[in-house]
Amino acid sequence: MNEKIGFSVSGYGVFLALLIAAAFIVSQAAIGNIEILTVFVVVLSLLAIPGFFMVQPNQAKVMTFFGTYVGTVKSGGLRWTIPLFVRKNISLRIRNFESNQMKVNDNHGNPIEIATVVVWSVDDTAEAVFEVDDYISFVNIQSESALRNMAISYPYDQHEGDDIALRSHPQEVSEALKIEIQQRLGKAGVMVHEARISHLAYAPEIANAMLQRQQASAIIAARRLIVDGAVGMVEMALKQLSEKDIVELDEERKAAMVSNLLVVLCSDKSTQPVVNTGSLY
Repeated sequence: MNEKIGFSVSGYGVFLALLIAAAFIVSQAAIGNIEILTVFVVVLSLLAIPGFFMVQPNQAKVMTFFGTYVGTVKSGGLRWTIPLFVRKNISLRIRNFESNQMKVNDNHGNPIEIATVVVWSVDDTAEAVFEVDDYISFVNIQSESALRNMAISYPYDQHEGDDIALRSHPQEVSEALKIEIQQRLGKAGVMVHEARISHLAYAPEIANAMLQRQQASAIIAARRLIVDGAVGMVEMALKQLSEKDIVELDEERKAAMVSNLLVVLCSDKSTQPVVNTGSLY
């Protein structure tokens, strides 16, 4: 079922017509001339009054006639339609939905806590009212279901390569979540404007272990960078000593020098130098 424009006219024009009809009735009653035409105008005016309704900004009226959908009115202000049309108000304003914190397993089986914020609005009033029983409840349930399904599709953290992870790729994850929620809510006439993760953490039972793992990974990465830099500096030192002919070192002395330089450059703490006051050999 798709949305269509329902019949309505400006209520101000109809209200003016009723005022003219009222003046006519009063004039006829004043001269005591009550005819069939006057009675007809009175009855018609009374029947027309229930046809008035007000449409607020960013709201709509979904109209039915004996159970049949006849259209939607989105034009704001005072409107008038056939009095027999049943009118239901529906908001077109942008809304926020924040899910509860859910405990799920990520792609690697680690228990995590996750929650989302979804920004949405009604796009098709007919589908929102008639395709689902309660479109607000439908948005809430389907958003949480999509979040749970998305969470088990990605790992919490990036361990190797360029794999997308929940913590390291927020933009990609948000876009994937938005697309999945939109696919679920499209049948309810709802448009998803934005979907983002509002809470993400390891479950308490493994939080400490995972923190130690993250710290170890950070230390290893830092050590790898230090070693790479130290090797480059040693290589540069040996090359410059050889090119400038400062000192001639045999292989054994080169090995000792490399060892000493790596110890100095890669050590956690400041090293204490030992000054050789004797011969090099």
